[in-house]
Amino acid sequence: MLVHRLFKLMVVLTLLPFVLMLVYRPSFIHPPSTLMLADLALLQGYDRQWVPLNEISPALIRSVMMSEDGQFCAHNGVDWVQMRSVIDDALDGEETRGASTITMQTVKNLYLWNSRSFIRKGLEIPMALAANMLWSKRRTMELYLNIAEWGPGIYGAQAAALYHFKVPASKLTARQAALLAVSLPNPIKRNAGKPGPGLRRLAAMIERRAATAGPYITCLDP
Repeated sequence: MLVHRLFKLMVVLTLLPFVLMLVYRPSFIHPPSTLMLADLALLQGYDRQWVPLNEISPALIRSVMMSEDGQFCAHNGVDWVQMRSVIDDALDGEETRGASTITMQTVKNLYLWNSRSFIRKGLEIPMALAANMLWSKRRTMELYLNIAEWGPGIYGAQAAALYHFKVPASKLTARQAALLAVSLPNPIKRNAGKPGPGLRRLAAMIERRAATAGPYITCLDP
């Protein structure tokens, strides 16, 4: 009986993210991330002010795409070329990169945990493929930019823009947007509002790429 109950629980937990993907399709649904829920559970609270994609600076959208996932409009939720490269590096005993697409990062932030592991990556892949079928690219980007962490207890583009630069997300400059984008891989250590020389160099590179990103972001056109 106990084994049967545990099996049913595992089935429910496995299917729950896919059910929630359907729930999260409408733009008026503003889901929290697992990190937000953890902050609440620890009585720490968090700052997240949801804004629709058309109220986020295009410079931030372009910068995040060029920094995090330049093939976002082309892949099916998983960048298989990058994924194969990571697998080859792992088999060769070399240090691996993340190879997470924006879609994969979105489902990870919504449903999974933050530490890196092959188990988590294995769960991300089918979830990202499903999300790519159920959500439009605009909805995926909107979700991502509203749940991404940009500092301790700081989630989403609006809270990040206000916290780091004292402006709303719609008013971010190209340089401010690039600084936020390059801080995403480690927003606790990389402070977009107080960047060091290395972060400024990365931001300058992403700012240049974002300025010519037009052909790469057509899937986000209204």
